[in-house]
Amino acid sequence: MTRTGQLSPASASQSRRALVAGSVGNFIEWYEFGVYGYLATLIAGNFFTLEGQTGMTGLLLTYASFALAFFCRPIGAIIFGRIGDRIGRKPTLIAVVLLMTLATAIIGILPTYAQIGVAAPLLLTLMRMFQGLFAGGEFGGAVSLMTEFAPKGKRGIYGAWQSFTVSLGLLTGVALVAILVQWLPDAEMKAWGWRIPFLLALPMGLVALYLRLKLDETPTFIASQKPEKNAPRTAEEKASTLATAKAIALGIGRMMGWSAGGYTFLVVMPSYLQTSLHATFLQALVATVLANVGFAIAILPSGWLSDKIGRKKVMMIAVLAVIILSFPLLHLLQNPESSLLAKGVAVLIAGVTIGMIAGPGPAMLAEMFPTRVRYTGLGLSYSLSNAVFSGCAGLIITGLIKETGNLDIPAYYVVATCVVSLFALMTLRKDDHLRELEK
Repeated sequence: MTRTGQLSPASASQSRRALVAGSVGNFIEWYEFGVYGYLATLIAGNFFTLEGQTGMTGLLLTYASFALAFFCRPIGAIIFGRIGDRIGRKPTLIAVVLLMTLATAIIGILPTYAQIGVAAPLLLTLMRMFQGLFAGGEFGGAVSLMTEFAPKGKRGIYGAWQSFTVSLGLLTGVALVAILVQWLPDAEMKAWGWRIPFLLALPMGLVALYLRLKLDETPTFIASQKPEKNAPRTAEEKASTLATAKAIALGIGRMMGWSAGGYTFLVVMPSYLQTSLHATFLQALVATVLANVGFAIAILPSGWLSDKIGRKKVMMIAVLAVIILSFPLLHLLQNPESSLLAKGVAVLIAGVTIGMIAGPGPAMLAEMFPTRVRYTGLGLSYSLSNAVFSGCAGLIITGLIKETGNLDIPAYYVVATCVVSLFALMTLRKDDHLRELEK
């Protein structure tokens, strides 16, 4: 604090450390969730293909475990969010990355259904639940850290790094799986090769832990913990539970399209292409790589642009693009006469549209909450939206296709959620990107 009571700006080195330390946890979180999605068919074969059941049933059970982990995220967001809002961003983020890494590595050593029977899927589901619980404390803290340390006028680009490292995590996961598929025979990949990506989370987590131990606490949080003597408490400082709940509900609405579209195009796509369009495992992975590349290249430019023209304009344009393009792009993939180049461009464009939403998204959410509830509010908005619209994406899409035979289900799902997000984004103020974060 300065003598006038204004916040002292963070140094450039502090801001850079916050950016790297915040990003690395997101990278690990989404690397693991991506790997689980990309290996869904192999995991189903090892853990969920029970006697007398079809392969589609095993895949549905795998996605059920996937969804369950997402539904544990809001619980983690509440637990770690309240801790982070009371004792600080730094210690909470250290605990989160350590616990999240351990849960991921343990999956890599679990025995399969063939080895221990029904205990195998139960243990895997338990580890997924722990992962979801700990990951629920990641987003709110990381985005709070990045945006509270961001230089003036750069919250959009700083927050965009959270989404960018999500794309890097997903890309790293799919690239590693693709390499393993090429390197190992099918039998070995199914027997033990699938374990490698989960075990690699351990050294990644140790790097993240080291970076977070060197962090400083954010000036905004420190200031919120030291109110000036005899200063009257304002209505904003009291931050009523009702006002926070309303902001969380609005945040979920603004995120629905991002959550549903992101997981449909970037994670569920491999299984959809294999089970519904009969693509090979490698073809599905290549398509997913292209979608994630499109996602990655759009994130930072859209975050930067939102600092210039506002979150509202950038995000509404992106959501409209998803609504308009979802069906044509999906039909292009379904058409057997479409060239491989055309299909590659289609999945690339799908990724770009989601990246345009994800770039400004973290800063938009951070600007919705005051400091004393920002960690919790961010975490709950993000985790609840992801629990319902990301975690259930594979389950909903696969189940409805199985029941109806309609291959357009992914487009219906994405468009419906984006229409809701479009109306929610209309409530954004045009100058939110110019305002100081609420204290």
